[in-house]
Amino acid sequence: MAELDGMKVAILVAEGFEQVELLEPRKALAEAGADTFVVSPATGEVQGWKHFEKGEKVQVDVPLDKAEASAFDALLLPGGVANPDQLRTQPQAVQFVHEFFESGKPVAVICHGSWTLIEAGVVRGRTITSWPSLRADLRNAGANWVDQEVVADKGLVSSRKPQDIPAFNRKMIEEFAEGLQARRTRAAQAAEQAAGHGASPTQLRRR
Repeated sequence: MAELDGMKVAILVAEGFEQVELLEPRKALAEAGADTFVVSPATGEVQGWKHFEKGEKVQVDVPLDKAEASAFDALLLPGGVANPDQLRTQPQAVQFVHEFFESGKPVAVICHGSWTLIEAGVVRGRTITSWPSLRADLRNAGANWVDQEVVADKGLVSSRKPQDIPAFNRKMIEEFAEGLQARRTRAAQAAEQAAGHGASPTQLRRR
């Protein structure tokens, strides 16, 4: 069984995402067994960029206005300047991101993607990295910004730029796998309790 078999990962992007920061992590997630779903305010397809030139268009799997965070196990936020700059102005996108943190699900973000996290109010007290130009923004929002190729902090994985993607992918899969196992354990415990098997033998004898 692959590490992420059965995991559903939302990839939230708007027009102008950095192409390699979606395609390469999505490929790594698929190879690890995860099912990935591109969520976007765009309809049909969403336009990627390769630095300063237009890149590939990617099929939108779930329109943002129909997306529910509860349907997914983890979230990936690619960068690119235009992409998170649009997402952070859209209340539905900000709320979608916020709900992953509220429910304790793992999140991976790279490059400029952290702009959306700032708008969602979820970086205070977190150690995080990003494209260097976001350093002051993140610190002003209460984050502990560091200059490292990849950082993991309580299920939040972050990296700085496309060159960090190999390290980013490895840590993302590791953290997503831990999050998936934790959710499965909690679900199994809840099922046992609901079936009346959550008590210890001593407790059962006392009943």
